[in-house]
Amino acid sequence: MKKTYLLLTLFLLNTSVACSQKENYPPIEDFNKDSFSLEKIIDDIEIPWGLSFTGIDSFLVTDKKGILYHVSEGKKSIVEGTPDITLSRQGGLLDVAVDLNFDNNNKIFLTASITSSDTGSNTALYSAILSNNKLSDLRLLYKASPDSTEERHFGGSILVTQEFVFFTIGDRGNRDVNPQSVSLDGGKVYRLNLDGSIPDSNPFYNVDSSKKAIWSYGHRNPQGIIKVTRNVGVNDYEIWIHEHGPRGGDEINIIKYPKKDEDPLKDRNYGWPKATYGINYSGSEITKNKKLEGVIDPFYYWIPSIAPSGMAIVNSDKYPNWNESLLVGSLSFRYLERLEFDENGITKREKLFPRIGRVRDVNISPDGFVIISVEGEGIFKVVPN
Repeated sequence: MKKTYLLLTLFLLNTSVACSQKENYPPIEDFNKDSFSLEKIIDDIEIPWGLSFTGIDSFLVTDKKGILYHVSEGKKSIVEGTPDITLSRQGGLLDVAVDLNFDNNNKIFLTASITSSDTGSNTALYSAILSNNKLSDLRLLYKASPDSTEERHFGGSILVTQEFVFFTIGDRGNRDVNPQSVSLDGGKVYRLNLDGSIPDSNPFYNVDSSKKAIWSYGHRNPQGIIKVTRNVGVNDYEIWIHEHGPRGGDEINIIKYPKKDEDPLKDRNYGWPKATYGINYSGSEITKNKKLEGVIDPFYYWIPSIAPSGMAIVNSDKYPNWNESLLVGSLSFRYLERLEFDENGITKREKLFPRIGRVRDVNISPDGFVIISVEGEGIFKVVPN
C-alpha cells in the first residue's frame, strides 16, 4: 500500500509540473481549412525522413529503414547502392540533399547512422553520384565518433549551399559531455566543403584540440536546417535550425556568419544543457538557467514541445500571404505549423492540417509548392483553393 501511495504521489507531482508549463506566446491559431487542399503525390513510405528535389516533378525521399526512393511523375523507384546502415530507435537512413549543380554533376548527399565498431553507431555524412536510379562513387565525408549504444539524438539534417554542406549531429544521449565540448562530436552543427574537406575559414579551425568541422555547438538534437539571407551582407548568411528540447524547450536558433573578431567558444555556444527552457521528462529540473551569459539565447522556444521536424521558409507566388513565413512540422501534435516573425521574434503561429499525422519533412518544390512528408501517410502537395 505504501509503495502504491508513493507511485501515485510521484505521478501527481509530475503531472502538476507538466501542467505548469503554460503555452509560450504567441498562442497558436487555427487556419482557414477552406483555403487549401492536400494533394497526395505518393504513399507507402513508412517514415519519409528526408526529401530533396531533382527536378520540378521528381525528388528523392529516404525511408528511415534504409531505402532511398526516386519519385518521378508520381511513380517511385528504389535507388540502388545506398550505404549500409544501423537501424535503431531513432537511427537509420536519415536526410538526403541534392547538390545545387545537380543538373550537371548528379551529386547528392546522405546522412545515416552507421557503425564502425559493431557496438553502437553514430551519424555519418556521405556524397554519391546518382544515375539511372543507382548510386556510384559513394564517399564517406564525415563519421562522428565514438560509436554509442544510445539509440537517440542522431541529428542528421543537411543543408547544401553553393560552396558548402552543413549537417547536424545530436548529442547522442550524452548531454552532460558531448554538446559543451568542442573536442568531441555530438550536439553540433558542422560545415564542410562540397568535396568533404574542412574549410580553413571555419570558426574552430584554429582552436586547439577542437573538431575543425564545427560551425556551432551546445545543441541537443537539431532536425531542421535552412539558409536565410535576411538583413545580412551579400556574401554573408544566417543558418536557422530548430532542435528538439526535452519536456518543453524546443528551439529555433539563428547561427550567424562568423565575424573576424569573434570568440567562437563564446559566440558559437547555444547553451545545451547549461541553459534551457525545458525540464526532464520525469518533470524534474535540468538547470535553473533559462538564459546564461556566454551562450546564445534561442530566437524562439516552444512550450509545450511540438517535436519539430523539417523546416522551410516560404518565398513563392503560390502563397502570397505566407511569404517569409517559416513552416515547421510537428511530430507530437501531428500538424504543420506556420510562423511569422520580425526582428524581435515570432509574432504569429498558425496550425495547419491538424491531426494529419506525424509531419516528418517540409520542402518547397522548384515550382513553388509546399510539399510535406507524413509518416505512414505519404507525400503531399499543399494546393491553394
